[in-house]
Amino acid sequence: MRAILLAMVALAGCAAEAPTQVVERRTTMAPAPRGEAPLRTAMLRGHNAARDAVGVAPLLWDDRLATDAAAYAATLARKNRFEHAAQPQGSSREGENLWMGTLGAYRYDEMLGHWIDERLHYRPAPTPDFSTTGRWGDVAHYTQMVWRNTTAVGCALASNRDNDYLVCRYAPAGNVVGQRAF
Repeated sequence: MRAILLAMVALAGCAAEAPTQVVERRTTMAPAPRGEAPLRTAMLRGHNAARDAVGVAPLLWDDRLATDAAAYAATLARKNRFEHAAQPQGSSREGENLWMGTLGAYRYDEMLGHWIDERLHYRPAPTPDFSTTGRWGDVAHYTQMVWRNTTAVGCALASNRDNDYLVCRYAPAGNVVGQRAF
């Protein structure tokens, strides 16, 4: 089996940190299933299961957010970069979660699962003090997913010859300094 490299970074709008790298073993070399409808289903199912577990209302799919996510995912893939989008401050700002992994190696639920797994380091405290590790970025994907005031999500995947880039956008944005996730 070959090792697969995965990198993740924390939500845009907070201080930039170097991406975390995780190496995982693959049990099969078959490509993961792809498509717009399975992506939407997997993202809504995963986000809303995580929200239900903490008693927060489900998210709705937003086509405008998905379009924004698709444009930025395509930019990341084309430029072979992995960094958060520059966004305006204020009410028009969208929350953003990013994921990058080896082309075709991960199912949508696996991609989302890396963000959900951050709950292991979550503690109920105001942002940015909500991580048991002392690093807010260790839980910021998870907290954006379950942020109580967030009502909508839109996600997209783009790829280059080496990597898949998943971008999810949220409205209103979460991880607001001084507030609790739920």
